[in-house]
Parts: sequence; structure tokens; C-alpha cells
Amino acid sequence: MQYQEIGDTGMKVSALSFGASSLGGVFHQIKEKEAIEAVFAAIDGGMNFIDVSPYYGHYKAETVLGKALQQIDHKKYYLSTKVGRYGKDGVNTWDYSAKRAKESVYESLDRLHIDHIDLINVHDIEFQAGLPGGLQKVVDETLPALVELKQEGVVGHVGITDLQPENIKWVIEHVPAGTVEATLCFCHYSLNDELLNDYFDFFEQHKVGIINASPLSMGLLSTRGVPDWHPAPKALVEACRKAVEYANGKGYPIEKLAIQYAVSNPRIATTLFSSANPDNVRKNIAYAEAPIDWQLVKEVQAIIGDQMRVRWKNS
Repeated sequence: MQYQEIGDTGMKVSALSFGASSLGGVFHQIKEKEAIEAVFAAIDGGMNFIDVSPYYGHYKAETVLGKALQQIDHKKYYLSTKVGRYGKDGVNTWDYSAKRAKESVYESLDRLHIDHIDLINVHDIEFQAGLPGGLQKVVDETLPALVELKQEGVVGHVGITDLQPENIKWVIEHVPAGTVEATLCFCHYSLNDELLNDYFDFFEQHKVGIINASPLSMGLLSTRGVPDWHPAPKALVEACRKAVEYANGKGYPIEKLAIQYAVSNPRIATTLFSSANPDNVRKNIAYAEAPIDWQLVKEVQAIIGDQMRVRWKNS
């Protein structure tokens, strides 16, 4: 496993890392014991960065992950969680106020059974863009509250996440230098979308570490098939279906190629994938460590063709 630093944070993390959203039963029902074993498999396989959020499974992911972390020395991993997105009884909620951000951090510490969060993120800031105060509230309230917790030693570093890199860029431009130390952007460095290429220079100039997520584009690049809830337009879904069939027909699982492509760029500190199945964790680690077929990458991207970089809205 290769390891690279997230910006200037000093956190040297594995190229492939563990996203704990699946532990919340976000995609399908899970077996808790198996989910905990998946966390162990990730650590044993060399992954040392774990990302979670109160939103995933409406607190369930943090709760299940916390049970696993009770059995793992914190020296073996860096932990990232988030503030801003929540939910209860199946209803999603959003609150980017300074007060709620601080409360959320302490609640996460309790659920995770840890005394320090290595990286705290403002979760999917585009939702605040549609609320009173807009993104300016993230600048004026959310981030300053997290910086205060950093100064107090409760958290180590501060970041922001979003599907829309334009929002991330805007916030970085409107806060004091060094406020945002890392960014997590998903679905924009994968076989069908490499939009992050346009933002690497900007992030590096501002010393912001880059975390990539969802190398399978939320299931677009999956042998299992695109989930019914996927917001991608039909033309993109169809293009990715053809690409999946082509790669699989070559005896090269699309998941393998997608993982390898996502971890291949040294300008990205780490790429997150999520699974509550320990066998899938081990398989993806093996994929990441195997050499990539760049000719197949070209052929797959040619099939995707004019659907490259086609986008959708978060939900």
C-alpha cells in the first residue's frame, strides 16, 4: 500500500482508505458483526484512514464503527467525521450553525468511543447553499467553530466536503488562509469523471489536501448494476453499463479497474471506498496493489465517450 500526506496536515494516509457509510446500512441491510470485521480487515490490510459521518444511517454508522474502534489502538488510524448533515426516524436534517457543529463533534466522540477526531469536515456544503445565509454561513459560523475546537485540541484538522467542487473553491477563497486543510470531493475522479483535474492546482496552491471518494461513481461502475436511486441521467447510466460489460468481458472486473484508476494519481492523498463486507475490503485492497491496465482505461473511457464529466445533483 502506498501512503501520502493529506496536504500539510502531517497525516500520511493509505492510497485506498475506508469509508464507513456502509456501516450505517445506507445501501442495504448489514450484519453488525460482519461490518465490524470489515473495519478490522481494513486496518489489517494497511488502510489507516477511516471516514464517517453522523448522517450515515442517521448515527448508525458512527455507532457501529465505534464498537470496532474500541478494539483498535487509535495510533493505527486517522479518523475523519463530519458536521452539518443529520437525520432521525428516516428524515434528513441540516444544521450548519456554530452551536450545532460543536455539539455534533462531542456527540461523535461519544458514539465513536474516542477522545480526539483527527479531521473534522463540514458535510456537503451545497445543502447550506440553499438555506438562509447560504455558503457565507459556512464561512462565518461553521468553520470558525471547528477552528476553535482545533485550537482547544478536540480535533486535529479542519476540512469541507461536497459533490460540487465549485462550492469548495468558493469557501476556500472566502476564509483566512489555512482554515481549510483538506477537502473531500466525491464522484469527480473516476473512470467516467475526472473533473478534479481542473482543481488540483488551486487546492495545492492553498495547501489543501485532496481526498477522493466513490471511485465506482455511486454504483455506475459496478457489476451489480446501477441502483434505482442513482440520480445520474439515463444516457450516462447507459454509457457506463456498456463500459462495465466491456471490461468484464475482457476478464477484468470494472471494480478493479475503477479502484486502480482512482488510486493512481499522486496528487490525490487517498480514495475512499465503502463496504460492510470484510471479503470485499480485502479484494479491493488487492485491486489497489495490483498494476493497472492503462490500455483498458483508454478503451473504457472511449466507450463512455461524450458522457465523460456528465454531472448530477446531490440528494
